[in-house]
Amino acid sequence: MIPRDRFRSLFHKYLLALFVAVATPLAFNGVIEGWFGYRDQRARLDQWLGLQSASAAAEIHDFIHGITTQLGWLVQLPWTEEPDERRRTDALRLLRQAPAIASLTLLDGNGLERLYVSRIGLNRIESRADRSADPALVGARATQIWFSDVSYNRGSEPYLTVATVGNRPAAGAVVAEVNLKLIWDVVSAIKFGKTGYAFILDGSGRLIAHPDISLVLRGAEEATSKRFRAVRDAIGPGRGFATSRDAQGHYVAASAAPVQGTDWTVVVEQPLSEAYAPIYAALWRTAMLLTISSLLAGILAYALADRMTEPIKLLEKGTEKIGAGSFDHRISIHTGDEFQRLADSFNRMASELELAQQHQERIARLRRFLAPQVADLVDRAGDDSVLDGRRTEVVVVFCDLRGFTAFSAGATPEEVMGVLSEYYESLGGVIAKFEATLVNFSGDGLMVLVNAPVPIEEPALRAIDLAVDMQKNVQALIAGWRSRGYHVGFGIGLASGPATVGRIGYKDRLDYTAIGSVVNLAARLCASAADKEILIDAKVAADVKGKRPVEELGGRKIKGFDEAIPVFGISFHSL
Repeated sequence: MIPRDRFRSLFHKYLLALFVAVATPLAFNGVIEGWFGYRDQRARLDQWLGLQSASAAAEIHDFIHGITTQLGWLVQLPWTEEPDERRRTDALRLLRQAPAIASLTLLDGNGLERLYVSRIGLNRIESRADRSADPALVGARATQIWFSDVSYNRGSEPYLTVATVGNRPAAGAVVAEVNLKLIWDVVSAIKFGKTGYAFILDGSGRLIAHPDISLVLRGAEEATSKRFRAVRDAIGPGRGFATSRDAQGHYVAASAAPVQGTDWTVVVEQPLSEAYAPIYAALWRTAMLLTISSLLAGILAYALADRMTEPIKLLEKGTEKIGAGSFDHRISIHTGDEFQRLADSFNRMASELELAQQHQERIARLRRFLAPQVADLVDRAGDDSVLDGRRTEVVVVFCDLRGFTAFSAGATPEEVMGVLSEYYESLGGVIAKFEATLVNFSGDGLMVLVNAPVPIEEPALRAIDLAVDMQKNVQALIAGWRSRGYHVGFGIGLASGPATVGRIGYKDRLDYTAIGSVVNLAARLCASAADKEILIDAKVAADVKGKRPVEELGGRKIKGFDEAIPVFGISFHSL
């Protein structure tokens, strides 16, 4: 009786009536909404995936086009019979700027190899090998820009050969080997939705790019490419998007687009569970509305608590990282309230700390290879463009100790290091005094630049005075060393002329240096100088004539120069 009475109670009747009255319309509405929502979502998905595949193909095309554009700069000028050092410099610069390029081959208008630079092989200059029958050159001459089929280096890394010719036959051609493993950066950045991604197949259906690079490094393995080729084949030409199974056996929605200029195909895919998530969410909401109405208050309380605690967790985690020195970390909170304003304040503080840290690191790096005056100038100006590569007139000063090798062979390590410490301490003060730039030192030798990176008036005269002061200071040291039984001497060589000066190196280690024949001449003059001698070339002698006493020493055969070089001397005793 009690169960029957309970069932017939007014509470249960109203509960059942309200349930049916609410649940039936919701269920009917859910079915209608689900059907039309499915149709609308499928149309949107078709348009969305098509747009994403076209966009992904455009990004891959931009990647390849960017490489071909950079290659085009190497074939602007006609070749001459003489070696072209500028082209070699441009080729090496391109290797630094485009990490995907593994090697470059420059051919002249006759198809002869004039320059070959590589990241992994030996460079070749003026080999003059006949490459006129090379398929890359033949294809480039026919189509301006030529792409090879994808090949695999050591059976794993995909490579693409790209060739382009200049607008004039005399400009020759350039052939580049492109490591497609680096296209991973482009492919992995292509995201849509939460789990959607893109991959690339070549004309034969081999996988050449995928966010999971380990799949690409399996090379032309049929078992790997077959699964992805099945997705591409399921789409077919002109069919919009299609459904298929991915490599894990999950159903996905996929669309494809060709990459302009190559026979590649970009395929984008998204799990059906995510693609139809709005439909599933609508049905789920309808079902949940009928079953969890009594728990609404608890769910709301849980949602509010979660909304309150999640920003606090993010703030706590963010402050710990910033406090540990990770100034590039940003706290992402978008609640539109005080939590968001607090996170923005932390982010601004981290940005300022990051800028301050970068500034300190940049100035510290500059002080390692620049005179303190120049580093302070860059610090005050806030612009280090003065260190960029450029062609300018410089005076190069080389100096080293005579007999140092024999001395170091017979002395203890402590004695050798003590001599070098006194030697460098003395020369460092002189270099700073004359505001010169110490480029490098190795063992007992130093290389110093005058008139770079900051121009000065009468650089030759400044360099002569620098060399004289260096000779005086070191000879004073040598007198003390000889009293201790150390028999060494000191010689200096100077040369003036045009050179390419600028920073070289990589992000964490930069040096400022000069490149050119004037550097070699100064080094050879230094090697030829005896103890107490300061040897200079004709250009320096002409620049200081009448201002400093110059002694003509006649012509000398200098290693690396075909003819005798007129050499002049400066006596440091007369100054």
